[in-house]
Amino acid sequence: MSGTAQQPAALPLRQLARGETVALLVVAAAAWAATLAVARGMTGMSGTMGLSFLLFVAVWTLMMAAMMLPSVAPTASLYVRSMGARRPMRLGGLVTGYLAVWAVAGLPAYGLARLAGWLDGSHPGAAHWAAVAIFASCGVYQLTSLKDRCLAHCRSPFGLLLRYGSFRGRSRDLRVGAHHGAYCLGCCWALMALLIAVGVMNVLAMVGLAAFILAEKAWARGPAAGRLAGLAAIGLAVATIWLPWLAPGLHAMRPMMMGS
Repeated sequence: MSGTAQQPAALPLRQLARGETVALLVVAAAAWAATLAVARGMTGMSGTMGLSFLLFVAVWTLMMAAMMLPSVAPTASLYVRSMGARRPMRLGGLVTGYLAVWAVAGLPAYGLARLAGWLDGSHPGAAHWAAVAIFASCGVYQLTSLKDRCLAHCRSPFGLLLRYGSFRGRSRDLRVGAHHGAYCLGCCWALMALLIAVGVMNVLAMVGLAAFILAEKAWARGPAAGRLAGLAAIGLAVATIWLPWLAPGLHAMRPMMMGS
């Protein structure tokens, strides 16, 4: 798909079932409150922030709930409404399956964060170029056809919803959530990788990314904004060559080492 290909219109938020949307926004707000509480003691820390593997994945999943549930609320609401009965249970199953995908994504995130912490402490030169590579990779991916396809499904998932109608069994809602979560992961993984460069618990970065992801999926000019963000990330990669402080997640140890 070329960069000029026509993207489908985003789901009209005001026309969707408000009850389910509000419920997901409340859950997202609670996840934000918990994330802020966790981040309070981790400001400026790099890598895995001293967390064990399981705890890191749990914190990562909490962050993804805070950042991603607002953008997935319209699709989840539309799906639950189309299914009719047992809406709360269906919504719970869908969200569980959706977040399970992001929890699995926490495995490579932990590996990258651990590598970043090691590079930051032992190989500052390599850490610097790793930051450049993360920004550049994000920028390039934002301009690819795969990104376009995943974003198109996230913006207008009616074709997927028709497919979900063929799903059967007790795990139906879980599988729907996981399937849609896979498209969201395909759409947003490069943006989430930026957290390795700027700091996994960088609250300002999390808020900015969450707002951008919501705009990319729900705003009429979301696809164009995504491409502009790709160009901006490439520009950031170039700027980081001379301004390493733009990637505090891979330079957090430097001030500490200088001070000691």
